[in-house]
Amino acid sequence: MKRISLTQYLVEEQRQNNTIPAELRLLIEVVARACKTISHAVGKGALGEVLGTADTENVQGEVQKKLDIISNEILLEANEWGGHLAAMASEEMETIHPIPNRYPKGEYMLTFDPLDGSSNIDVNVSIGTIFSVLKAPEGMGEPTEEAFMQPGTKQVAAGYAVYGPQTMLVLTTGNGVNCFTLDREMGSWVLTQRDMKIPAKTKEFAINMSNARHWHAPVKRYVDELLEGENGPRGTNFNMRWVASMVADVHRILNRGGIFMYPADTRDTSMPGKLRLMYEANPMAFIVEQAGGAATDGQQRILDIQPHKLHQRVPVFLGSRDEVAVVTGYHQG
Repeated sequence: MKRISLTQYLVEEQRQNNTIPAELRLLIEVVARACKTISHAVGKGALGEVLGTADTENVQGEVQKKLDIISNEILLEANEWGGHLAAMASEEMETIHPIPNRYPKGEYMLTFDPLDGSSNIDVNVSIGTIFSVLKAPEGMGEPTEEAFMQPGTKQVAAGYAVYGPQTMLVLTTGNGVNCFTLDREMGSWVLTQRDMKIPAKTKEFAINMSNARHWHAPVKRYVDELLEGENGPRGTNFNMRWVASMVADVHRILNRGGIFMYPADTRDTSMPGKLRLMYEANPMAFIVEQAGGAATDGQQRILDIQPHKLHQRVPVFLGSRDEVAVVTGYHQG
């Protein structure tokens, strides 16, 4: 079987569908190269002295792991000098990161969660990087936070890398979802899955059950019905899976179906959810929809949400279309 590299895939996709201009292709390749570097650091673990916390907090007030900071730096440094970007925004940084004046500016903007699933770093469980690409607004001078306030429908590309037994890169540019596996010996990304599709029906769900006592009524009702199994209203036995790493949970759903839920709850009503719209929910919703799934905040399609701040949080229900419809219906009805 002929091996197709990431570069070859991107070039051929542009020729056939005109969805990946040269600037965007080079940007995706730079991000993929940065993910390769992060994968190397993650793979070294204790041998590279990168485990443990860094005694610092990010803008969300969360204690940072050493690998969070390293991954953030790798992505910033890799993407600064290429000339494809006007600015970047990271879950780990308070405000945007404009491209330094010594480098040329491009027409794209990049947002990323440099290392998703931080609680899994020190216990050798799958973690990942999530990224999203937007077009800079026409005639933008100096980049501002306001320029990033675009709904998810405006994304031109999104993807994630998952650092597990294999390192994989899952990518969409709005024309389906494809998966590339890192050939560690050759150092190249090889196309291993084309046009990934999420089954519409599923018997698996992913949610942090320890928060059940804090859930709002629609989520409680939905999960209770799943737990009642074949004798309950759903008439089916469901299995629960929860990795506590969004990348790992979404990757499983992309491959075999399922629903992932991170709802808002009653603990802090001023916080409408835990996951960040710009760095997690939007890119994952784009990927999931492109794979035939659905993604909502319980009330509306995630990609239609108009952002109003850089670190905005939202509830998330995504995955197999039929199940997302049921739990969203309980919220709406």
